Amino acid sequence: MNPFSSGTRLRDMIRAIRSCKTAAEERAVVRKECAAIRAAISENDQDYSHRNLAKLMFIHMLGYPTHFGQMECLKLIASPGFPEKRIGYLGLMLLLDERQEVLMLVTNSIKQDLNHTNQYIAGLALCALGNICSAEMARDLAPEVERLLQFRDPNIRKKAALCSIRIIKKVPDLAENFVNPAAALLKEKHHGVLLTGVQLCTDLCKVSKEALEYFRKKCTDGLVKVLKDVVNSPYAPEYDVSGIADPFLHIRLLRLLCVLGQGAADASDTMNDILAQVATKTESNKNAGNAILYECVATIMSIEDNGGLRVLAVNILGKFLSSRDNNIRYVALNMLMKAIALDSQAVQRHRTTLLECVKDSDASIRKRALDLVYLLVNESNVKSLTKELIDYLEVCESEFKGDLTAKICPIVEKFSPEKIWYIDQMLKVLSVAGNYVKDEVWHALIVVITNASNLHGYTVRSLYRAVQTAGEQETLVRVAVWCIGEYGEMLVNNAGMLDGEDPITVTESEAVDVVEIAISRHLDLPTRAMCLIALLKLSSRFSSCSQRISNIVLHYKGSLVLELQQRAIEFNSIIEKHHNIRSVLVERMPALDEATYSSRRAGSVPAAVSTSQGAPLNLPNGVAKHTSSPLVDLLDLTSDDVTAPSSSGGDFLQDLLGVDPSLDLSQPGTNQTQKSSNDVLLDLLSIGTPPAQSSSSMPDLLSPSQDNKNSLDVLDTLTSPSAPSAQASSPVGSSMMDLLDGFGASSSVPVAENNGPTLPSIVAFESSSLRVTFNFSKQSENPQTALIEAQFINKAPDIYSNFTFQAAVPKFLQLHLDPASSDTLSASGNGSITQKLRVTNSLHGKKSLVMRIRISYKMNDKDILEEGQINNFPRDL
Repeated sequence: MNPFSSGTRLRDMIRAIRSCKTAAEERAVVRKECAAIRAAISENDQDYSHRNLAKLMFIHMLGYPTHFGQMECLKLIASPGFPEKRIGYLGLMLLLDERQEVLMLVTNSIKQDLNHTNQYIAGLALCALGNICSAEMARDLAPEVERLLQFRDPNIRKKAALCSIRIIKKVPDLAENFVNPAAALLKEKHHGVLLTGVQLCTDLCKVSKEALEYFRKKCTDGLVKVLKDVVNSPYAPEYDVSGIADPFLHIRLLRLLCVLGQGAADASDTMNDILAQVATKTESNKNAGNAILYECVATIMSIEDNGGLRVLAVNILGKFLSSRDNNIRYVALNMLMKAIALDSQAVQRHRTTLLECVKDSDASIRKRALDLVYLLVNESNVKSLTKELIDYLEVCESEFKGDLTAKICPIVEKFSPEKIWYIDQMLKVLSVAGNYVKDEVWHALIVVITNASNLHGYTVRSLYRAVQTAGEQETLVRVAVWCIGEYGEMLVNNAGMLDGEDPITVTESEAVDVVEIAISRHLDLPTRAMCLIALLKLSSRFSSCSQRISNIVLHYKGSLVLELQQRAIEFNSIIEKHHNIRSVLVERMPALDEATYSSRRAGSVPAAVSTSQGAPLNLPNGVAKHTSSPLVDLLDLTSDDVTAPSSSGGDFLQDLLGVDPSLDLSQPGTNQTQKSSNDVLLDLLSIGTPPAQSSSSMPDLLSPSQDNKNSLDVLDTLTSPSAPSAQASSPVGSSMMDLLDGFGASSSVPVAENNGPTLPSIVAFESSSLRVTFNFSKQSENPQTALIEAQFINKAPDIYSNFTFQAAVPKFLQLHLDPASSDTLSASGNGSITQKLRVTNSLHGKKSLVMRIRISYKMNDKDILEEGQINNFPRDL
């Protein structure tokens, strides 16, 4: 016989395929066999059609295309004999799915087989329908399946129940037709039928609220009785698994009771006793018993509140945690994650066991246990749990330190009872796993340190000790360098000693040694930049080490890293040539605003106007700060497409730049020279964020002095595009230009007179109490820049105080605001406030101006806020 003829037996084809040594040989065998099957199909060979279809199913399982044999399935299903139908239905389920259009052709054959007198043929049709039923087939064949739910043979009823589950999932509207037949199945004695009936009821409850209410009222008592009978049933070998009678039925019944008990107090009360019985009588030394107990716990946690049952359930989970099977421990941890939201006190009793799970050798158990411990922490147990976690952090594997620090740091920050404890714990974490700590964590630590003025000395001494033993932890080194730069004299003088603190002897040279070792050992750019800044500050605080510090800084003037080179050149110039401004420049940083930092870290911006002046704001680490001065928040300052200089955002900018709070950045009449000098230097040294230029005297500062006309004032080009450019000429062989020479003396630069065309005025904003008018002018030589004079008139009979005007523009615009003429606006239009704006349009001629404004003021001791958007600017702008 030809080995590839249609008469080849299935086993011969399988043997030929398995004997192939290469994939090419296998493809050749399959190709020849498929050709023979196609020939047999085209010749309508009925003798071997069932054998050919069996071959096609094997070929399909190997991954080869077999779509040409789909019609053979339909022919075999239409055959009268059981063997042909069996192969046909098997091929139908394997070669087709519900998305195939061919499936519509078989609907009538399945319907006839469902009504067949032979129960085995009806069983074949039910199996096929339960596997590949589509929504259309479900609607057509639902009545036949519903009828078979009451068939005399239990196997047919079981298959009909499984098929019904498929139907109601495909067409939920048909659920009401199966409610009564499904309820009748719950009275079955045959465990197979009862198991499928329970699952059908569970799915009906999920797709139909009416079915849920029906089963909750009519069937809860019956289900409790069935479960009780199963629990107390004697030994039955046909259902016994490891000494437990039918654990599969146990679990299905518990899942249905879980669905019925959710949100139903009466149903929950009905099942409390049987749940307690299952929880106490089921043996936990077998896997089947553990499965039943787990499902029982899940049911107890889902039904309505019963304190005693939940404590029992949590205790069962506690026993699971002591198991040697990692799978059992893992599912117990997962369930405890849900239980902690319902009864945290019961879970707290197993805190010791959970801490042992954190130290487990299995990575998945460690991570899940750590998540659970993180949820257990509160004010009462934070110290003990943190100590345990930090102790384990010292000995745990390196790959787990990242996850552990990511949990410890938020715990310490959120629940710390006092700042000294917070600082101590964070220093321990930084000393053990500083390289795994995220940037925002040590940033927050520095913010807390700046606000703990009584702990500055203690902190810098603790950091000095820590960095001696853990100098390889880069994050620890950064914090230590920053604190030594700020509070180095407190380290040397043992200032701010606390009760019980051991004194430490540190010389100025030893303090500089820490920074020098850090800058040479660590190659990271931020660390080295922080070291250079610390050295600059120490050069003013430690006069005896000034020359040594200068030599260290000088070493980096030739660095290949531009940032370090620039800092070294500028800092060296400050140290050697500018003693008169150095002490002011390197003054200690003021306390950073914890409220601002916390809100930014949380992804939000503080409100611009507080609802009640002087109301306390709760901050982490036990600090309460009063919000007496509003921060600048002009609508959406965090978005990338809006830039917003402000005429009275002084507090915000002073906090951001570390400028003396006594200097007012917006009000007229202050020492603008000193203020602008600080701003420019901070910008030049890349400290913080460059401030918006809000001073009209900035060009005066940046202009070259009469004595330095021949040296290039680099600051002109770095800071103010509106400052006049200096004529630079440098003789050959001259020394390196001094970036700070422009601070010798300031000469005023006259503002160019406005000789451009006058544009029409507009009413930019008007409400029932306020009118804002914009008057425009332009400079002929610079058409991109428009000068705006804003005039504010009070239409109300009350005087406005604390008047503030803020504006925001898109990125293609640059906005500069001069200080307002006053912060008090007279009533009833008897006076006005004027304020000048300068707007530069980089897309002049392509896009018009657009501006969003915010105006705040006080009227009768009440804060008023008005906002608006201006779109009616003249097109020539």
